[in-house]
Amino acid sequence: MNTFAYRLCWVLFAVFLSAPAFGQSHATASGRWEFGVYGNLYGAREYQVWLPAGYADGNDDLPLLLVLHGCVTGPNLMAEASRFNEIADAERFVIVYPRQNVSANPSRCWNWPLAINQSRGAGEPSILAGIVAQVKSNYRIDARRVHVTGISAGGAMTSIMLACYSDVFASGAVHAGGMYKAATTLSGGAYALLNGSIYSPDERGRRAWECAGSPSPRPVPMLVFHGSADATVNPINGRQTVRQFLQTSDLGDDGQDNDSVGSAATSTVTSQVPGGRSYTVETYSYGGKVLAQHYLIHGMGHAWSGGDGNYPFTDPGGPDASLITWLFFKDKIR
Repeated sequence: MNTFAYRLCWVLFAVFLSAPAFGQSHATASGRWEFGVYGNLYGAREYQVWLPAGYADGNDDLPLLLVLHGCVTGPNLMAEASRFNEIADAERFVIVYPRQNVSANPSRCWNWPLAINQSRGAGEPSILAGIVAQVKSNYRIDARRVHVTGISAGGAMTSIMLACYSDVFASGAVHAGGMYKAATTLSGGAYALLNGSIYSPDERGRRAWECAGSPSPRPVPMLVFHGSADATVNPINGRQTVRQFLQTSDLGDDGQDNDSVGSAATSTVTSQVPGGRSYTVETYSYGGKVLAQHYLIHGMGHAWSGGDGNYPFTDPGGPDASLITWLFFKDKIR
């Protein structure tokens, strides 16, 4: 699909999504939506909070998942396509879905290539961090178990959030996105999407560690999903993201660039979804625990793996990325 046709497809679908009834889930989930807005000097963003079934029944603090949508979408579509809300109901965690403003980006992309949005305390990252802080203050949230994930432009912004706010997020998952500061201009961003970043993942790994200011003395867990046939975001971006965060973790564990966290996979396994796609998983362990994983789904394009096939840019034949993402996060504590 050429660029024009790709954009036209999304624009037409966005018109469909504007129908008033779309906000209602087709599933029989018993959780509920609540709505909020947060603003600072850099702007304001609306967000939707999914409170899982039984949220009001207990007094325990729950994990929080920040989910960042891709271009020309929003919270409702992201929730429906990924089915994260159903997992949250079963596993009891809270989800917050921010909405990018069309005034900030006509295609509702998070503006990850712009320098203002690649540092702590500025731009869109400061707004997203503010949303997380507001949700933490308004709901019963375990501050040790806050995680972030996103797809495409939301995936690239996920790398920024995990890098610059490693004291807030316990772990992150990038789906069809890119590494921290894969580009610093719009033209550079377009190049990185098609060809991979021109920057060294090791150098960007150090920059990511520095962005947190006073980074937590710990490795930073990262999960990456990418389709081998992704023509929108070159799969090399997935491999660069893994390498960048391994370097960040190498610095994070003891403050030294000394390969205490290695860059070689500790295991590589190829599996098959029954009746669906094959995929390869590279696992990187540290201290006897899984620190990073890279899922490469063979033949998959620019899509959410294992998503609801009723929505575009999902691939139900791939492994269930939403469930795998949550299980990766589940034992990660900051």
